[in-house]
Amino acid sequence: MNPATLTTFIFYLAALIGFGILFYQYTNTLSDYILGGRKLGSGVAALSAGASDMSGWLLLGLPGAVYAAGLNQIWLAIGLSVGAYLNWQFVARKLRKYTEVAQDSITLPDYFEYRFQDKSRMLRVISALVILIFFAVYTASGLVAGATLFESAFDLNRQIALWTGTIIIVAYTFLGGFLAVSWTDFFQGILMFLALIAAPVMIIVTYMSWDEIIATTSSMDPAYVDVFSGMTTIGILSLLAWGLGYFGQPHILSRFMAIKSEKHVPKAKMIAMIWMVFALYGAVFVGFTGIAFFAESPLPAGDQEIVFLELTQVLFNPWIAGIILAAILSAVMSTVDSQLLVCSSAIAEDFYKAFLKPKAPEKELVWVGRFAVIGVAIVALILAYNPDNLVLDLVAYAWAGFGASFGPVVILSLFWKQMTRNGALAGMITGAATVLIWENLGLILPGVEHEIISLYSIIPGFILSTLAIYIASRFDESPTDAVLAQHDRV
Repeated sequence: MNPATLTTFIFYLAALIGFGILFYQYTNTLSDYILGGRKLGSGVAALSAGASDMSGWLLLGLPGAVYAAGLNQIWLAIGLSVGAYLNWQFVARKLRKYTEVAQDSITLPDYFEYRFQDKSRMLRVISALVILIFFAVYTASGLVAGATLFESAFDLNRQIALWTGTIIIVAYTFLGGFLAVSWTDFFQGILMFLALIAAPVMIIVTYMSWDEIIATTSSMDPAYVDVFSGMTTIGILSLLAWGLGYFGQPHILSRFMAIKSEKHVPKAKMIAMIWMVFALYGAVFVGFTGIAFFAESPLPAGDQEIVFLELTQVLFNPWIAGIILAAILSAVMSTVDSQLLVCSSAIAEDFYKAFLKPKAPEKELVWVGRFAVIGVAIVALILAYNPDNLVLDLVAYAWAGFGASFGPVVILSLFWKQMTRNGALAGMITGAATVLIWENLGLILPGVEHEIISLYSIIPGFILSTLAIYIASRFDESPTDAVLAQHDRV
């Protein structure tokens, strides 16, 4: 790697550790460590939500999918844009208000328990377990993306690349908690945004016009420029259904809970959606322009996810390349750090404090959370060691798991007054079980049609979870007067 690129890259990594050290002094309570004391402004909440949402798949997985298959992958970007907008429009403000009314809940399991006044604590246990199971997979996807970056950029051995990325992310998350994560995500979001716009613009301005890109790509394979090429109804629905996942992602919902007040939500929504639309479609066009750019020397099969890395090395001078490599690492880190923090909160708040030591001092809880970050990172690291794992595949599994497990529960808990604790439990378990079974349907039922399996698991999971909530709530006893009164206050 060019010395200028390496210098820029190392400076960026040092700045991240600096954020961790800076915010260490502001992290005195578990609420500070997990939710930043609910002090996020609109801009930080919006960009940290977007950056923590998008992860390495935005700069690696999505451009790689478009590079390999063409514009038919744009349905994924459309589904995500619509889902994110609906999440900000209908969930953000009400969740911010409800979590404060429900005994100032600082985690999603907290909210579920206090929303339904669940004295059995089963909602807390089940939701915390779901978080740990699916975030182990999700965090592994981030570590795979980080390893791909270090492997390609520095020509490192895969195992060394995995450990390098993991240690850097764990370091500043361990030290600075939610505020360090949110502020690093804010700057990482800006870097990701600029990098995704710069690459395709640079190709069009410097190398080939848009008409030449279309002509070159069409001559290689007309299917590349056809959004319906190879797509069935089930295929399009599966890509659009990614948007359903937003309603159940704990690391995104935590930003709604942490924003200063519900009055900040409209401005945050506007910032978040502008960022997201440009970032998503920038990623699509990175992959698409890459098809024409590498027409004479295509990337080897299985290496499609490094198309943005390869473009960066060719298009930009070494100093700019270093910044863009940092942006790619940002995309990885901005999700992994948030996921580690949510897992940490599940262990510290929802297991340790709730069951083992209810009167534990705040400092002790913060340190439990910090060591939980290390423990979860090690588990994810083990999962990430499989060399056949692709970033997009791992993300798809975890995204569906959270979307189906928590999405219907969150939406109905905010808007349906008659929803009960047993309804929430039924929905959560049904959604998680459906995704786990569906993703392994080919192993369980070898003769099942491939077309059925190819339907994204979040669709049956979301539908069955919603039905389970409705049926269980209808046949359950009505919510108590206290639960109904709390809902009315919100």
